[in-house]
Amino acid sequence: MWWKRFRKNKLAMTGFWIVSALCIVSAFAPLFAIVPPDRINTEEVLAPPSLSHPLGTDSLGRDCFSRLVYGARISLLVGFVAVGIAIIVGVTLGAIAGYYGGIADSAIMRFVDIMLCFPSIFLIMAVIAFLEPSIINIMAVIGLTGWMGVARLVRAEFLSLRERDFVLAARVAGASNLRIAFFHILPNAMAPVLITATLGVGSAILTESALSFLGIGVQAPMPSWGNMLTEGKEFIEVAWWLSVFPGIAILIAVLAYNLLGEGLRDALDPRMSL
Repeated sequence: MWWKRFRKNKLAMTGFWIVSALCIVSAFAPLFAIVPPDRINTEEVLAPPSLSHPLGTDSLGRDCFSRLVYGARISLLVGFVAVGIAIIVGVTLGAIAGYYGGIADSAIMRFVDIMLCFPSIFLIMAVIAFLEPSIINIMAVIGLTGWMGVARLVRAEFLSLRERDFVLAARVAGASNLRIAFFHILPNAMAPVLITATLGVGSAILTESALSFLGIGVQAPMPSWGNMLTEGKEFIEVAWWLSVFPGIAILIAVLAYNLLGEGLRDALDPRMSL
């Protein structure tokens, strides 16, 4: 059983527990935060880490630990929603291309090839330049520019499964194409999609952090790990903690999702680990 194989992978379990911890901290951020993340205290500007402020304070005297906790909520929200959008678009187009083939397949795959010609980060930056840099736009743009790999993966699975006996049996029973595609073939093609989604969350978090660091992502005063890094670079010589701790948080989150995704891949499809 896949769960037994997954539990034997120590790195995958490490990623699982870190991701679980991040999700719990994000969901219950008000319980973990020491003070509200937007509380300004001019008497403790750029205070180093201490018992009252474990990760120090920023240039406005705001507690960095509280902002890091609430930033986790923003970063994970962007990752989950962006990947959800990419999965919906990619699965739909990949299923149509793989099931029907012919003109539909050629048209969708050529569109995928065109989208893949553009470096994703530059495509995202170009779109954001014409839109207001808000969290909703960030989630939508990352999702709508990251579905191509999912579409190609789902198409390959559908090409492999559409001639199997259970599909032929469903056709003989009079099932519609829509029912065959989404109720018979798709459930058998979801394992690689789940793996891709898990890896995609880490990638989306990294992309959001990069955009926020460049000033076109999540905007202040809403905390995110990326815009915390942006502020940190201005005080890197006098307040190292402003850059170090958000950077470590991004590193741990992305690494955890990559470990989890690799573990799921090995557990759900052991042949890929050979």
